[in-house]
Amino acid sequence: MEKFVESKNISLELANKMLEAARAKGEELGMPFSIAIVDKPGNLKAFQAMDGAPVLSLDIAQNKAFSAAAYNRATHEWYDRLKDDPPLLHGLVHTPRLVIFGGGYPIKVDGELVGGIGVSGGHYTHDMQVCEAGLKVLENLD
Repeated sequence: MEKFVESKNISLELANKMLEAARAKGEELGMPFSIAIVDKPGNLKAFQAMDGAPVLSLDIAQNKAFSAAAYNRATHEWYDRLKDDPPLLHGLVHTPRLVIFGGGYPIKVDGELVGGIGVSGGHYTHDMQVCEAGLKVLENLD
């Protein structure tokens, strides 16, 4: 019987590179976003609130990142899964920190979950674009 399980977490260096790429996309879109990166257990690893980001976006971005890491699922995937199941939809939405609209993605390296990225500040489709820019960093890892 194994007594320990080894798991990987996102490094601060990678989290910061992703954060910078996401922020650059936010600047390109001309909108102020809050951008959060969490490690595999959902602890905040890196965070920026662009100047002018809505106050509520600070917590929402962190909760999107947490949701994505905690469930290893992009937050935009939840609604379609829940919308035709009223008991689950109305019950699950009361789960603290769970976000069921776009703007949160799991971060995977070599197929293994290492964290989550969450963005808030625009329409969720804009938030998703900013997340996706951060995730592109993963394509250029050594």
